Amino acid sequence: MQYRPLGNTGLSVSSLGFGAMRLPEDPDYAVKVMQRSLDLGVNLIDTAPGYCQENSERLVGRALAGRREPVVVSTKYRATTNSTKDLRHSLETSLKDLGVNQIDIFNFWGVRWQMFEEIIRDGPLAAARRAQSEGLFKHLGFSFHDSPEALENLINTGEFKTMIVQYNLLDRSNEKALTLARQKGMGVMVMGPVGGGRLTAPSDRIRTLVSGGFHTTPEAALRFVLANPHVSTALSGMNTLLMVEENVQHASYPEPLTQEQRKQIDELLTDLARLAELYCTGCGYCLPCEQDVNIPEVFRLANLVRVWDLKEHAVGQYANLGQEGARTPGRGATACSQCGACEERCPQDIQIIEQLKEAHRLLTATNGVL
Repeated sequence: MQYRPLGNTGLSVSSLGFGAMRLPEDPDYAVKVMQRSLDLGVNLIDTAPGYCQENSERLVGRALAGRREPVVVSTKYRATTNSTKDLRHSLETSLKDLGVNQIDIFNFWGVRWQMFEEIIRDGPLAAARRAQSEGLFKHLGFSFHDSPEALENLINTGEFKTMIVQYNLLDRSNEKALTLARQKGMGVMVMGPVGGGRLTAPSDRIRTLVSGGFHTTPEAALRFVLANPHVSTALSGMNTLLMVEENVQHASYPEPLTQEQRKQIDELLTDLARLAELYCTGCGYCLPCEQDVNIPEVFRLANLVRVWDLKEHAVGQYANLGQEGARTPGRGATACSQCGACEERCPQDIQIIEQLKEAHRLLTATNGVL
């Protein structure tokens, strides 16, 4: 296992961290998987009170029980009001459930810039500083779901020592902010290194991004993230022993990618991004659709096939559009009434009606085979 400094915190963390958001349903097996990762050198676990139906912190506590080696523990608090009592209660409950006297990284959870300005800055931030002065946690951080511009604003406040942000082969929008964070001495923990599961699906295009290729798509994804010198650790939600073994192997390269390989990937990703934008930039000006067709999402999934060769994932996600309980709103391409209103609004002059038909052909498959 390779280890990297977590910014200026003084902590050294494994390049592969354990994300305890989606643990196996069997609690004993979940503990076993986490402990196996610790045995193989993983020394950072990230969790939160609401993960795994509010059981994640307790399971992490079981995995840590009786272990002598130091493990960096990261957990979170969701600020929904400016109440200082809520933060204190959440922190004390986390300490109890984790079975520790002090948390290493205490994060404001899912921060958006508006949330920071209107809620966190007005109460919870001061409460966090008081708890920190009492030794209840070492360093203050945040996890993030907002625009790259908002991320830079949060970094520039100077209030935080670490951040947990999205970054992967399919989404490099935060790349500039990673550089800024490193300049400010912040530790960078990357969530979603395999694109929320999208990059676990087989893709010959991604597997052959460099000369000689990678064995699997997840290997390519993980090594790409770790090749960024501003990344401290990549958090992976591992739920099998095999996944732990494989990811540890991928994270154990002293040099995840050579300079030549990084150059190859950068050039190819730039070309692929341009190709994707020819079909749709995802601006959303085509919406709303009277028939509730989620046009940008249909085109995004089609691009996963056309550009990234991620057929299996894209076909499965497309089949869920319009289904009850689907996480992504809107309907698929077959709901289009061909009214043409979307084409009038499209700044790229895309022939949306015809492209929806083509996307549907790409994303309709039997048993996931196109």
